Amino acid sequence: MHTIQHLAVSMLAASGVVVVGYYALVNAFYFLIHGLALRELQEDVREASYDPPFRAFDTPSYPGVGVIVPAYNEEATIVESLRSMLALNYPDMEVVVVNDGSTDGTLPALIEQFDLERGEAEIPFDIPSEPIHAVYRSTTYEELLVVDKENGGKSDALNAGLWLTEKELFCAVDSDTVIDRSGLLQIARPFLNEPTRAVASGGTIRVANECVIEEGLVKEVNLPKTGLAGLQVMEYLRAFYSGRLGMNRLNGLILISGAFGLFRTDLVRTVGGYRHDTVTEDFDVVMRLHRYLKENDQEYTVDFVPEPVAWTEVPATRKMLSRQRRRWYRGMVETVATHRDMIFNPRYGRVGTFVLPMFVLAEMFGPLVEGLGYLLLPLAWYYGVLNVEFFVLFFLLTTGFGVFLSWFGIFSEAWSFNRYDRPEQVLRLLWYGILENFGYRQWKTLVAWHGLVEYLRGTTAWGVMERTGFTTGEEDEHE
Repeated sequence: MHTIQHLAVSMLAASGVVVVGYYALVNAFYFLIHGLALRELQEDVREASYDPPFRAFDTPSYPGVGVIVPAYNEEATIVESLRSMLALNYPDMEVVVVNDGSTDGTLPALIEQFDLERGEAEIPFDIPSEPIHAVYRSTTYEELLVVDKENGGKSDALNAGLWLTEKELFCAVDSDTVIDRSGLLQIARPFLNEPTRAVASGGTIRVANECVIEEGLVKEVNLPKTGLAGLQVMEYLRAFYSGRLGMNRLNGLILISGAFGLFRTDLVRTVGGYRHDTVTEDFDVVMRLHRYLKENDQEYTVDFVPEPVAWTEVPATRKMLSRQRRRWYRGMVETVATHRDMIFNPRYGRVGTFVLPMFVLAEMFGPLVEGLGYLLLPLAWYYGVLNVEFFVLFFLLTTGFGVFLSWFGIFSEAWSFNRYDRPEQVLRLLWYGILENFGYRQWKTLVAWHGLVEYLRGTTAWGVMERTGFTTGEEDEHE
């Protein structure tokens, strides 16, 4: 019995050293990425100040853009989102809404609000998607096309729009998203700067909950009233103003949000469009673009542009957030497993040799290792071998450094584009940066483990996301 206890103590001690060493390495990576992000943000702010995206609308330099909006049961938000897209400042644009077999009032709302008329002509070519029932054109907005098809999932809906648009570029946008009026002009900047090399660019996603939105325009930027949604505001700032800016500085951006990304149409068709067998189709398509272009020795850029913003409604309940994050996690594992041959492979440049390996280490294994650390602490206390130095190091490497990373993203936003411009908003975000480490962060490690179990079981369900709709000035007046 004494030998077994001694062995358990030794294993606990060794595991503690591994966990601390692991987090020291991961945090060193995060520190590097955040340092690079700061340099990148400085240049982006300078470029936005001296080289505004607005140019004469009759200039031939702007490529045509098809805005593809997959919609499934989005009656609560689709009209306001679509109004924002139709009001975008862009000289050559088409909006393609793909109704993916909705069972609510999504299609009737579109027909009524935008005066849709059904086209009689048949589509003259095959489209790699579920059967299309009808194609509608708006009589009030010539640039609006609505496709009604059988349900096939988000990837299937995106492919329908991708093959129907005739524009040189397409912008993948979620149907619960409102884009800033100048967002499309701004996200297209890499294609103007590097017209022969740019293949994709992504913008910033911000939380729309409690923001006042009228006629498709964000009139008032507010923080959510609930702590759960408020914590996600801080998370999004950290992810976009730190993580993606840093990867962009390394020319190794592997993530472009499916809620707001711009791509070359012909190139995405060449790699086969969006895969149906993944729930993180946005991550997968960027990885396949990197793979295809590197394997064909083509020079290219995949860019993150922090200035353009798309506003989206985030889950306001723990049940919905858990469902979303489990889907994100198992989709990440699936995509990494699919492209595992790229990891540490010099053929794929910095993406293969550095960015992807560190992403896997930090984002895929990070929550799992952190969860093991939380398990080790009570076990070590139970066996009477809780090392004070281990406890302090683990606390500093998780909680302490976590607060630093969160505050870094908040201060970066306040220093640069400053959409949360009221002092009380910044103070509340700083408080969220502390608060998330006491309960919320630990809960997310459980969600990650749950997501891993779902992946191992072969779960492929997308999950239903309930929408409450955007806040409008009219609603506030009636309250």
